[in-house]
Amino acid sequence: MKIDLTINTSVARTILTGFIRSEVTRVGYSRGVIGLSGGIDSALSCALAVEALGRENVLAVRMPYKSSSPESLTHAQILIEQLEIPSTTIEITDMVNPLFNLDSNITKLRKGNIMARERMIVLYDQSEVFKGLVIGTSNKTEILLGYSTQSGDAASAINPIGDLYKSQVRQLSRAMNIPSEILEKAPSADLWEGQTDEDELGFAYEEADELLYLLVDQRYSPQECVEVGFDPSFVDTVVARVRRSQFKRMQPPIAKLSNRTIGYDFLYLRDWGS
Repeated sequence: MKIDLTINTSVARTILTGFIRSEVTRVGYSRGVIGLSGGIDSALSCALAVEALGRENVLAVRMPYKSSSPESLTHAQILIEQLEIPSTTIEITDMVNPLFNLDSNITKLRKGNIMARERMIVLYDQSEVFKGLVIGTSNKTEILLGYSTQSGDAASAINPIGDLYKSQVRQLSRAMNIPSEILEKAPSADLWEGQTDEDELGFAYEEADELLYLLVDQRYSPQECVEVGFDPSFVDTVVARVRRSQFKRMQPPIAKLSNRTIGYDFLYLRDWGS
């Protein structure tokens, strides 16, 4: 079965820059802050924010750990120079190592989660310094698969690329002239040396995009996905990941005691009363 995830990049660009401009200004801000990793997702969010808010109003923050790839810093700098935006580099090594050192058996996963959350602490602090909203960089594939750290890279005030699958992020990035060095590199959270997203996930983003599109956008059942050609074990793996990670896509549920509980009965728009 041929699955076409092609988007109209001109329309997407207009919608997403309009979204950023509207969401930032509606709460009284005019600036944005981006954690720039040197990867394609943060590069696209950054380019969209610059187009929406102006280059002087977007701060790029690089937050390496001592084992981070020097290439990531270089690639982020290429984009900073191309977009001509203000930037700062804040190394997190001395912030996270004391916590790592408390447990000699600490795992790579725990270290990765700690680094992701420390980076968000830094980013929100810079948000206060720069007086700009934190703009998210998680794509639809990552969000659905739960491939993110809660209160870490999953945190943001707004997210312009959260409805774009990874393959669609690539399409729009090409249209927006994201540097080839970033476009062509293997996706990585850069949490430890040699780490790549697809090695950790156990499958390619392109294949996951197509399956998720059928499951989520087209409302196929898992069995229908198998019937059109997807491997049953792959379908089961992806469905299980989506189900297991639902809590990451929600605000914390509130136990209901009153007749007007936030998230259940109190559902007014955030601009209620304006």
